[in-house]
Amino acid sequence: MKPIARKLSALVASLVLATTAVQVMAHGDVVPQAVDTTGLKNLGTDFLAANPYRKDKTAIRIGDSAFNQNCARCHGLGAVSGGIAPDLRYLPQGDEGDEIFLNRIRHGSVRDGRVYMPPFEGLLSQEAMWAIRAWLESVHEE
Repeated sequence: MKPIARKLSALVASLVLATTAVQVMAHGDVVPQAVDTTGLKNLGTDFLAANPYRKDKTAIRIGDSAFNQNCARCHGLGAVSGGIAPDLRYLPQGDEGDEIFLNRIRHGSVRDGRVYMPPFEGLLSQEAMWAIRAWLESVHEE
């Protein structure tokens, strides 16, 4: 191989590695954004089993903003997944979906030691979590 071709080959390989590293780190250490839940009833410290904010307009507005700040990078704008994480518009509605949602947002998802979703318990309030769920139900699709 000629010296110029070897240098070009090394340059291309370096660029590919650099681009891949940036894409891998893009999903990495993301700090959850605070959610202003002003206007929502305080729910206390014990997690409720069902969403107390279902169809509440204030909660839906807050949940829309909270989702965009904390969830859309993986679950997609408008909850339309781009393939990184599940499309949350298809979560079941009502109590069944509440149980699935609350378990996953509180505890995250880890398989084979790999974190697919970090736990948000202790980072987002119960009020913020249920507001996100209220918004998700407002964009639900069958």
